[in-house]
Amino acid sequence: MKKLLLSLLLGTGAVVYAAQPADVTVAFVNVSVIPMDRETVLADQTVVVSGGKIASIGPAAKAQVPAGATKVDAKGKYLMPALAEMHAHVPGGQAPDAVVERVIFLYAANGIGTIRSMLGHPRHIPLRERLAKRELFGPRMWSSGPSFNGNSVTSPAVATQMVKDQKAAGYDFLKIHPGVSRESFDAMDATANSLGITYSGHVPLDVGLHRALEAKYATIDHLDGYVEALAPPGSPASQTFGLNLTGVVDEAKIPDLVAKTKASGVAQVPTEILLENWLGPQSAETMAGWPEMKYAQPGEVQKWTEVKKKYDAFPAEARQKLLTIRRRLIKDLHAAGVTILLGSDGPQIWNVPGFSAHRELGTYVASGLTPYQALVTGTRSVAAFFKVEKEAGTATAGKRADLILLDANPLADISNTMKIAGVMMGGRWMSREEIQRRLDGGTW
Repeated sequence: MKKLLLSLLLGTGAVVYAAQPADVTVAFVNVSVIPMDRETVLADQTVVVSGGKIASIGPAAKAQVPAGATKVDAKGKYLMPALAEMHAHVPGGQAPDAVVERVIFLYAANGIGTIRSMLGHPRHIPLRERLAKRELFGPRMWSSGPSFNGNSVTSPAVATQMVKDQKAAGYDFLKIHPGVSRESFDAMDATANSLGITYSGHVPLDVGLHRALEAKYATIDHLDGYVEALAPPGSPASQTFGLNLTGVVDEAKIPDLVAKTKASGVAQVPTEILLENWLGPQSAETMAGWPEMKYAQPGEVQKWTEVKKKYDAFPAEARQKLLTIRRRLIKDLHAAGVTILLGSDGPQIWNVPGFSAHRELGTYVASGLTPYQALVTGTRSVAAFFKVEKEAGTATAGKRADLILLDANPLADISNTMKIAGVMMGGRWMSREEIQRRLDGGTW
């Protein structure tokens, strides 16, 4: 029965897990490198990886490939740092290990070298350690604790104790959901500051954007609270990130909100593709035909189709106006120097893990960022956010070998990040063919 359940959940055959083999030396030969420390392409390079790190990068005509190294013929291809998914979800609760590890592999298969798990569970702490030890082919993981929300946080005293418990348990940060009262939020904020643990996520309506910026969230996710802050006092309670408020918002307030955000130092994780999927003009039938939908869990696409059709019932003008405002916010916040971090909220409605981060990049370019600026949100800026610039964020000698090999230049067209020829996690190389074989066969 258990094997049958796993087969139904995964839609594949047997599942095999094993510790990864010891690192071997890999050389990418005749590759174009996008180092991401600046906007450039280094043509005809040989990149040598050993011991899980980039050992050297140099002109292919002069480079020496170590004896016994695995050679990857990368002529015509582009090598860049792995991306991050800063609003990821990893199954918790009673999900079988096979389902959890399948989600982890989907991130890795898409070149996601870092994930920030936004709805923590006790089982995520040992999973985080397994990923750090490279026992799984997957990304580095930061994890929140269980959600602070209107149901879990019933008083300031409860909020205070939750912070203490999650800090003691070893979670990396706290996750805020809607429904937390101002009084409880203030107690949580004070305790978190005293214990040195950060928090991220939604902006509860009782808290509001201005208090959130004052409190210095580590990140505000979904651009939550911004449209609400553009509405006049006494407006109805926000629904769907302000969809019901588009007729009353005052866009003249945007420069002030942008300036206050910059002054606060609070980073933003837009998850714009989530709203574009919900409210955009593409039909449910079109999205159901996206290639990655074959990797959605059984029954999910049908559920997502039903949700999409409900949102389609909202006036098209209101839906488009909300998306236009959000794109302006992304552009203006970025232009002001606010840190934007790549995050798509996968898996979520129409967001298959890993794949959706690439679609999120496209929304940043559609908002007015260049492809390079969009890529920075998922590479250098993430390393700076986690204070690991010496280890990650660029494809330069000495950095951790979390890399993506692409068939085409993403600086020319951001959609080229989807043209993956292979990925490397912690120095372990996996070609497109092996990735596909594992996806098709259910071996992670």
